[in-house]
Amino acid sequence: MAKERPGQHPRQPQQPDLHVRLRTELGRIDEQLRALLDAMDRMQGLLGAVVAISREVELTAVLHRIVTTAMDLVGARYGALGVLNASGERLDEFITAGLSERELDDLAGTELPRGLGVLGHLISHPEPLRLDDIPAHPSAVGFPPGHPRLRTLLGVAISVRGEIYGDLYLAERRDGQPFDIHDENVVTALASAAGIAIENVRLFEQVRVGAEQFQRLLLPALPDLRPFTAAAVYRPAAEPSKLGGDWYDAIPLSGDVVAVVIGDVAGHDLEAAAAMASTRNMLRALLFDQGSTPGAVLTRLDHTLQAITTNPVTTTALARIEPEGAVWRMRWSTAGHVPPLVITPGGRAESLSAEPGLPLGVDVGEPRPDHSRFLPPDATVVFFTDGLIEHPAHPLDESLNELAELATVHAHRPLHEFVRALADHHPSDGHDDMAVLALRTPPA
Repeated sequence: MAKERPGQHPRQPQQPDLHVRLRTELGRIDEQLRALLDAMDRMQGLLGAVVAISREVELTAVLHRIVTTAMDLVGARYGALGVLNASGERLDEFITAGLSERELDDLAGTELPRGLGVLGHLISHPEPLRLDDIPAHPSAVGFPPGHPRLRTLLGVAISVRGEIYGDLYLAERRDGQPFDIHDENVVTALASAAGIAIENVRLFEQVRVGAEQFQRLLLPALPDLRPFTAAAVYRPAAEPSKLGGDWYDAIPLSGDVVAVVIGDVAGHDLEAAAAMASTRNMLRALLFDQGSTPGAVLTRLDHTLQAITTNPVTTTALARIEPEGAVWRMRWSTAGHVPPLVITPGGRAESLSAEPGLPLGVDVGEPRPDHSRFLPPDATVVFFTDGLIEHPAHPLDESLNELAELATVHAHRPLHEFVRALADHHPSDGHDDMAVLALRTPPA
């Protein structure tokens, strides 16, 4: 072989070889970029999924969102989440997604999975599980009658506060491919976020239940108001920890007279709840002075609150219903509160719109007007807080009209069913707590 002479340059590779190498290198870079973009898409999808799960405030909604989100992230056709019982040995709940109507019909009557077979394997061994052929797994026991025949599976355990809460199962990628390590990684990451979301919503529920119980303890049980009948209902705000200032009360007085009050203290916290309790108790004491009109009682209450409390602004409606001949007379006064509603025996509903007066705690010098009207036998008077009707998209008059129509539809019901129907089908958006108190005059 001839040696290169001094000063002679090495041979350059031929041009076609250089092109091949460049194309190969560009192809490798293109693959890396595609993989990077795919990873970025997965990460973006994962972040979006975590945010979506965290927005849910009901446990059932959180669990279902976890399943559907995991399915979307890896393109799975089927998904399920098995929640373990207290002992951690069996499934206590099984949430599914992806089943068609026909598949659901085929599975109708099938018992809840007992955590056996491959499902039980993941319970006993809570490490990520990827199967390309489910029937070939040593733990497989087959599918129940009517169940879709599945081949591929990806299972990941979900832990809450260090304990296994349940297992997330995904089956059958829509592209027909088995689940890969990328699918496993993204679902494992989702499972970690899901555990936090489940814990948060459980704490959320504990706070909500505690706040609701506390609020209900502050509300009185309605006494025997004969000859009248009465019923009340309270519904908390949609958000937990939002203690409300809504309250109601009814007090029988001598001579077949009854005093009815409903009110709403501004705010949603312990201060509002405490102010509600103190205001209600003061008003109870003032009501036994039967020589005072409702407007005069509210004026005295306003002066008392200003002198000895720092209570926030409060709206309220106070009424006295007393016999007058063969009918009943209702005298009432409102302090910035929504007007009561009257439903006559014929089913006609009327909102008692009148001069409302200022809320308590605004200006004690302003006079409080009194109003009066006759009530026939078997008439229903409805007192309520604004949480029953307020909706940001609807004017107040529209909501009052909708409530009147709703009351007309359900006026034939017994009072305890009637107030529940109003609370169930209320025209508000449900963001605020609501109280409803209905009183019915004796029949003729």
